Amino acid sequence: MNTPTLDQLQEATTALGAPLFSGLPGDIDISFEFFPPKTDKMSETLWESVATLSPLGPRFVSVTYGAGGTTRERTHEQVVRIQNEAKIPAAAHLTCVNATRDEVDEVARHYWQEGIRHIVALRGDAPDGGTYAPHPGGYANAIELIAGLKKVADFEISVAAYPEVHPDSPDAQADIANLKAKFDAGADRAITQFFFDPECFFRFRDKAVAAGIDAEIVPGIMPVMSFAAVQRMSGMCGTDIPGWMEGLFDGLDERPAARQLVSATIAAELCRKLYAGGVRQFHFYTLNRAELSYAICHMLGKRPVGGAA
Repeated sequence: MNTPTLDQLQEATTALGAPLFSGLPGDIDISFEFFPPKTDKMSETLWESVATLSPLGPRFVSVTYGAGGTTRERTHEQVVRIQNEAKIPAAAHLTCVNATRDEVDEVARHYWQEGIRHIVALRGDAPDGGTYAPHPGGYANAIELIAGLKKVADFEISVAAYPEVHPDSPDAQADIANLKAKFDAGADRAITQFFFDPECFFRFRDKAVAAGIDAEIVPGIMPVMSFAAVQRMSGMCGTDIPGWMEGLFDGLDERPAARQLVSATIAAELCRKLYAGGVRQFHFYTLNRAELSYAICHMLGKRPVGGAA
């Protein structure tokens, strides 16, 4: 039996009977992703975003890891700072790229010593954008990395999932099998690549359940900061962009405020439909900008913990 998706009659009643987001109780769990800043100005933007979003009580925030380990030190610095100064559980991205097993294990041990208990374990991509190849003496893939991390310490581990199939997977069945193997190796949850069609997520969730996966699969939400940038990212990760989306952003390149309103509307509507299908966990790819993610969480009923401003 398929898990619930959208009740079309209920959706129509909601749409016609009241403002679409009215009355949502805020019974969701949220998490946010940031990337390590390259400049002092970008660092200020990151910390403004952390300060804006932390009152919403995220269960964790994660900090990404550049291709080929290019941001390893900055990732470590920001993860530890968020954990210690912002008092939010922080998760560090860790990949298999350009490092031996001993080197990866040493990074993991350092995180554990600094009080970081959550790792986002990823295979990673080739730093030159070419075909991925395991590093000699390194972990070959995320499955091996997860098993290795569990030997280092009892980390909480999140992994990636791909509703529209990882570009390197031969087919959807193999992709689901790979996800199952990640959970079997010790992963606690999966966070999906961004997508724009709620039914895409629901179909993927059904396939995961059918494959025996009963763990948490969290949809990754990407508010569109730039349509051109999303086109580039979608091309790299295999995400389908609906035909209607380009028309909504047409003519807004020089109107950032209007573009933000359109972006928030699209992402919030996606989240509302996911919510209607039973989703209660959301992970936001913030691109180090807080306002869109904050607005979407607000429309979903999320309010600052303790009523803080």
